[in-house]
Amino acid sequence: MSTKLLLAIVGPTAVGKTALSLNIAEKFRTEIVSADSRQFYREMEIGTAKPSPDELQRIPHHFINNLSIHDEYNAGKFEKEALACVSELFKTHDKVILVGGSGLFVNALCNGFDELPEADIELREKYENILKKKGIEVIQQELMEKDPVYYGTVDKQNPRRLIRALEVIHQTGLPYSQFRKKKAVSRNFSVCKIGLNIDRAVLRERIEQRVDEMINNHWLEECMKLYPQRGLSSLKTVGYTEIFDYIEGKNDWNTTIQNIKTNTWHYAKRQLTWFKKDEAIKWFSPDEVEDIYKYISSAATDTVKP
Repeated sequence: MSTKLLLAIVGPTAVGKTALSLNIAEKFRTEIVSADSRQFYREMEIGTAKPSPDELQRIPHHFINNLSIHDEYNAGKFEKEALACVSELFKTHDKVILVGGSGLFVNALCNGFDELPEADIELREKYENILKKKGIEVIQQELMEKDPVYYGTVDKQNPRRLIRALEVIHQTGLPYSQFRKKKAVSRNFSVCKIGLNIDRAVLRERIEQRVDEMINNHWLEECMKLYPQRGLSSLKTVGYTEIFDYIEGKNDWNTTIQNIKTNTWHYAKRQLTWFKKDEAIKWFSPDEVEDIYKYISSAATDTVKP
């Protein structure tokens, strides 16, 4: 068994993953790899809850601000690039931290995916137009007919996931589900998964407080600058879409803020649903720091047993 250990810290948005990852990185003198797909994009600064400049300087981070919103990116690319990154980090560290709430990207690094074809821009635009004109139900129906296996597991309210699957089906003539690993691939490092969760009422309060802070930090101004590129898939995410609707006059400002809070809460619940399916995750409250350290030490000991 490898003596190298990837510490994957997962959980819903606003639960406290960033603070814990910084403390763990300092304790074990290591670096952090982000698996938050919204934090990849450098233009999306305020509404993605990135670590602050001071926090980024405090501990080296990877895969934050590494892409432009114009870049096409997916979990397959992340798997290759993150594997190369952690392999390099393991040359000088016994432990590396992976942190984020994007379950697909966490899974890509920990468990792997089969090769996926590059995104087809014309197909993407075709399905984006169908979504806009006919609604998500048409997209859902086509995927259910063409790949019922994947349809049974995908987040059916996430158009990006639905459309990506249909792209692959059209490009290859094969079900998208055939491109997903049924078993974890072999890695040359061990994985210790730590899940963070708190009382749901407290989590919802934290989410609402974070949204208020983002609004006060000039999130509207950021979205106004990004509005001309609103059709990009990278910008079709919670918070930005609601503010774009406000800019177009579809809702008033108070309704917009409430919609962001509600939709972020729904997103957090979907994150929990995803991670709760992974039996390898050991769950803690963010304030159980000493217990988390003990668990990591135990996992590290297990990796060096003969």
